[in-house]
Amino acid sequence: MATFVLVPGGWHGSWCYDGVVPLLERAGHTVHALTLSGLGPDDDEVTVATANLDTHADDVLRLFDRARLTDVTLVGHSYGGMVIAAAADRARGRVTRLVHLDAYVPHDGESCWSATNDIYRQRFIAGAAGIGYAVRPPEGGDPRRRPHPFASLVQTVRLTGAFDEVPRREFVYCSGWEDATPFTAQRDRLLADPGWQVHDLPTVHNAMREDPRAVAAILAGTPARSQEPAISR
Repeated sequence: MATFVLVPGGWHGSWCYDGVVPLLERAGHTVHALTLSGLGPDDDEVTVATANLDTHADDVLRLFDRARLTDVTLVGHSYGGMVIAAAADRARGRVTRLVHLDAYVPHDGESCWSATNDIYRQRFIAGAAGIGYAVRPPEGGDPRRRPHPFASLVQTVRLTGAFDEVPRREFVYCSGWEDATPFTAQRDRLLADPGWQVHDLPTVHNAMREDPRAVAAILAGTPARSQEPAISR
């Protein structure tokens, strides 16, 4: 059985994986879903204002230390891809599988800001206009979303090469929002890289909420039971 650590994307907390966690646990896996610093409902203004990408990578590593985790499957959604890349690079071999769930797969020196598209850059700018240190969630969506620490979106990631040595690296491409996704070119790059396995899901960006069974099936390595089958390269 596997040990999973699930990292949410921008504006979200551990609650975004509520549909996936019980499916994995019922299959016998150990699952930890994180809420990153500055994104908790009780986090104060200082916590939000000072949290950056390093802070969020440290959140993951503190969980590893506290729960004494090894042989971890580390999953990150969207912005969470930046976090799991940074954390895996510093985890001293404790991560054996990475799953970037419609998430950024950065090179050393990239940030979420530099890796995304103009649609998201405009959302970041508009969302930060009234606060400065955090980006308000876009209109609509789940009311549990929180303003996202701005510094975490613009801080560049520092990768030493250990990230590239994780034995299993996977990317899940959500093809149901191709008019806005920033991940099409990244998918094409990873399809050509023998070090990566690429899956395709016909969902919009928040696949873990739209089709938690398909996401859990990919994570558990079992055939997907969803309205449309997940396709893997």
